[in-house]
Amino acid sequence: MIKVVSLFLIAIVVLAMFGKLRFPGQKRLSSMKCTDCGRYRIGKAPCSCGKKRG
Repeated sequence: MIKVVSLFLIAIVVLAMFGKLRFPGQKRLSSMKCTDCGRYRIGKAPCSCGKKRG
């Protein structure tokens, strides 16, 4: 029983370490969001919320 609990805790720690990693392209994804409504913009067209900036 102790072995199962310890393996579970080790698995949780490994998942936590992977969760803290920064994936490549994450900065680019955050810059693709509209600054007004927060939706993702596809292409170079303005956002569908009607605002020209973003």
